[in-house]
Amino acid sequence: MPRMDHLADAAALRRAVVRINRRLRQERGEGGLSPNQLAVLGYLHAHGSATPGRIAAEERQRPQSLTRVFAELDAEGLIVREPDAGDRRQSLLTLTEPGRRALERDMAERDLWLAAALSTLGETERAVLTLAAALLERVGAMEIPGTEG
Repeated sequence: MPRMDHLADAAALRRAVVRINRRLRQERGEGGLSPNQLAVLGYLHAHGSATPGRIAAEERQRPQSLTRVFAELDAEGLIVREPDAGDRRQSLLTLTEPGRRALERDMAERDLWLAAALSTLGETERAVLTLAAALLERVGAMEIPGTEG
């Protein structure tokens, strides 16, 4: 159960994360990858080949919700779908070289804006944000008993 004295801090952090996420989405080029496509490619880039069910579970979505996304990425040659050697009923999705390049292009567009924004800050402020990024990674990976989502 969350401590009540941390609710104001949690709300402020949530608002800041939502705002930066919205701004980063705005900095993406026209005709770029959808958020779900980015999530799938990003997962495969970070973790290697995986089943559609595994990706959906990690992204907290139902596999049926990502079926069209998997098909689009496969049709565009950004991923390949092969039978899983361990369970032929399952398919295994793998990031292709064009998929890796598409993901890197998409990230680079947003990284350019963010680097420019960071350059307007002082050295100490940038160091604080670097530390905050590491902490946000940790918080994002936490499983808190008794919480959902």
